[in-house]
Amino acid sequence: MHNKLNKLTVAVTLGSALLAASQASASGFQVREQSAKALGNAMAGAAAGAEDVSYMTYNPAAIGNAEGTQLAGGISFIDAQFELTDAAASPAVSPVSYDRGGSRQGGEEAWVPSFAFKTDLNERMDFGLSVSAPYGLSTKYDKDWIGRYHAIETELKTIDIQPTFNYQATDRLDLAFGLRAQYADATLSNAIDLGAVGVQANQLPQTAIGNADGMAEVTGDDWGYGYTLGALFQATERTRLGISYRSEVDLELEGDVRYRSDNPTGQQVLAGAQAMGQLRDAGGTADLTTPANMNLGIYHEVSDRFALMANAEWTEWSSFDELVVESGGQELSTTDENWNDTWAFSVGANYQLNRQWLLRAGLGVDESPVPDAEHRTPRVPDADRRWATLGATWMPTTDLSVTAGYMRVFGDDGDIDQNATPTNENASRGDLSGTYEVDANVFALSVGYRF
Repeated sequence: MHNKLNKLTVAVTLGSALLAASQASASGFQVREQSAKALGNAMAGAAAGAEDVSYMTYNPAAIGNAEGTQLAGGISFIDAQFELTDAAASPAVSPVSYDRGGSRQGGEEAWVPSFAFKTDLNERMDFGLSVSAPYGLSTKYDKDWIGRYHAIETELKTIDIQPTFNYQATDRLDLAFGLRAQYADATLSNAIDLGAVGVQANQLPQTAIGNADGMAEVTGDDWGYGYTLGALFQATERTRLGISYRSEVDLELEGDVRYRSDNPTGQQVLAGAQAMGQLRDAGGTADLTTPANMNLGIYHEVSDRFALMANAEWTEWSSFDELVVESGGQELSTTDENWNDTWAFSVGANYQLNRQWLLRAGLGVDESPVPDAEHRTPRVPDADRRWATLGATWMPTTDLSVTAGYMRVFGDDGDIDQNATPTNENASRGDLSGTYEVDANVFALSVGYRF
């Protein structure tokens, strides 16, 4: 039992490092909030908006529509709220309830920075550089919450560094290519039912189940590399079409797993397991692929003051089909995720109120890649969602712009049904069921300057 629990715990902890989710603001663990201007239009201008250099994160060819040398920087604040309602949990070996009265809310606040720069190399070539955070958020539950053996704290931070070259193929067509260097860093934890370990070893009475917890925490990081392609076509004087593709990036997170317990009984069980060579601090690896995606969009100026836009984004979440966790050269666990590819659709509008003020609005819908309740987890309580956004850009001079945007995310309720048996991957975590209620507020601010 000790050996089995050790392997399962390492698998749970390292495998979960791949699942730090932006579950409230975007599907899966994706973060789209890289531009306050794009956010104000519900990302409807992602592929074809190309208003300034900040859009190069969505479509690298956007820098072909940005005049001269430009600089843009921004910050987004994401306040995600989610709660497990009607929750029930129990161990695989006993009908005892795991409920200890802790809060079932796990939403966290997160800041997402972004930066973009471009300059003209010659009459037809542009160079740009962007720094963004395309994946990850923080989630945190109480240490005594009902699903503590599935997840307590999850934090995934990613940074994309993207140098980009754009070529003006014709007076109407821009083609761009960019390289992506992606860094990922993960820290996460979950509880271990050391009471159940003692019961199985005939060291503790049945009442120790769920009452002598330990903690497993893992940290891991890696660099991965990919590319991005984009095209921007000025179909008419008032209409632009855009398409972009961002490749998947393969990462192998290398981490350290550490165990501890603040409970006296749990400390005794943990010490005994470690004396037998189990539940010891160790290293491990887990493969992660951040998915490929594609944006298709149209931007049309109805008049000198009013513009409409629309965007469709496809994400290849099916590449996230399984988690393979290894430690010491041995495979500890393979978990089928079975995620689906998804589409997100959005529409937006701009209105030029006067020379200094541009008003923005948008609506969007986003599919969840999680196929069913059996594949929904406390780390990714993902479900379909809808967005409504507002924004405004202030231009005190022709070269300086300041933009603020707000997004309200309405998430569908999502059932979770993690079933445990003595032999499956949930054996050490137990059953967990209930319904997640998810929503979020996102605020964004950016400043752009043209030299």
